[in-house]
Amino acid sequence: MVKTKIYENDKFQDALIKETLREVIEILEERGYNPINQIVGYLMSGDPGYISSHKEARNKISKFDRTEILECLIRSYK
Repeated sequence: MVKTKIYENDKFQDALIKETLREVIEILEERGYNPINQIVGYLMSGDPGYISSHKEARNKISKFDRTEILECLIRSYK
Protein backbone atom coordinates (compact mmCIF):
# COMPACT_ATOMS: atom_id res chain seq x y z
CA MET A 1 0.00 0.00 0.00
CA VAL A 2 1.41 3.38 -1.03
CA LYS A 3 0.73 6.26 1.29
CA THR A 4 0.15 9.75 -0.01
CA LYS A 5 2.72 12.21 1.23
CA ILE A 6 1.42 15.65 2.14
CA TYR A 7 3.77 18.60 1.81
CA GLU A 8 3.26 21.76 3.74
CA ASN A 9 2.97 24.74 1.42
CA ASP A 10 5.46 26.82 3.43
CA LYS A 11 8.12 24.11 3.16
CA PHE A 12 7.64 23.76 -0.58
CA GLN A 13 7.67 27.55 -1.10
CA ASP A 14 10.76 27.89 1.11
CA ALA A 15 12.57 25.25 -0.93
CA LEU A 16 11.79 27.13 -4.14
CA ILE A 17 12.95 30.42 -2.65
CA LYS A 18 16.18 28.92 -1.30
CA GLU A 19 17.00 27.32 -4.66
CA THR A 20 16.30 30.60 -6.43
CA LEU A 21 18.53 32.50 -4.00
CA ARG A 22 21.34 29.98 -4.59
CA GLU A 23 21.02 30.48 -8.34
CA VAL A 24 20.91 34.27 -8.06
CA ILE A 25 23.93 34.29 -5.74
CA GLU A 26 25.89 32.16 -8.20
CA ILE A 27 24.95 34.44 -11.10
CA LEU A 28 25.84 37.60 -9.19
CA GLU A 29 29.21 36.15 -8.19
CA GLU A 30 29.82 35.18 -11.80
CA ARG A 31 29.31 38.82 -12.78
CA GLY A 32 31.70 39.99 -10.04
CA TYR A 33 29.09 41.44 -7.68
CA ASN A 34 28.88 40.95 -3.92
CA PRO A 35 25.66 38.92 -3.79
CA ILE A 36 24.89 39.70 -0.17
CA ASN A 37 25.04 43.45 -0.73
CA GLN A 38 23.01 43.20 -3.93
CA ILE A 39 20.27 41.00 -2.48
CA VAL A 40 20.00 43.03 0.73
CA GLY A 41 19.75 46.21 -1.35
CA TYR A 42 16.98 44.65 -3.42
CA LEU A 43 15.07 43.34 -0.40
CA MET A 44 15.27 46.66 1.45
CA SER A 45 14.51 48.99 -1.45
CA GLY A 46 12.45 46.89 -3.83
CA ASP A 47 14.60 48.20 -6.68
CA PRO A 48 15.15 45.32 -9.12
CA GLY A 49 18.19 47.17 -10.45
CA TYR A 50 20.20 45.65 -7.62
CA ILE A 51 19.89 42.26 -9.32
CA SER A 52 21.63 41.67 -12.64
CA SER A 53 19.50 40.62 -15.58
CA HIS A 54 22.32 38.24 -16.59
CA LYS A 55 20.98 34.67 -17.00
CA GLU A 56 17.52 35.87 -15.94
CA ALA A 57 18.57 36.44 -12.30
CA ARG A 58 16.28 39.44 -11.95
CA ASN A 59 13.31 37.53 -13.35
CA LYS A 60 14.02 34.56 -11.11
CA ILE A 61 14.07 36.52 -7.87
CA SER A 62 11.14 38.72 -8.94
CA LYS A 63 8.86 35.67 -9.06
CA PHE A 64 8.67 35.91 -5.28
CA ASP A 65 7.35 38.75 -3.18
CA ARG A 66 10.14 40.33 -1.12
CA THR A 67 8.16 39.64 2.05
CA GLU A 68 8.02 35.93 1.16
CA ILE A 69 11.79 35.88 0.73
CA LEU A 70 12.35 37.57 4.09
CA GLU A 71 9.90 35.23 5.82
CA CYS A 72 11.70 32.23 4.34
CA LEU A 73 15.05 33.53 5.56
CA ILE A 74 13.70 34.11 9.08
CA ARG A 75 11.97 30.70 9.19
CA SER A 76 15.29 29.04 8.43
CA TYR A 77 16.52 30.22 11.84
CA LYS A 78 13.66 28.83 13.89
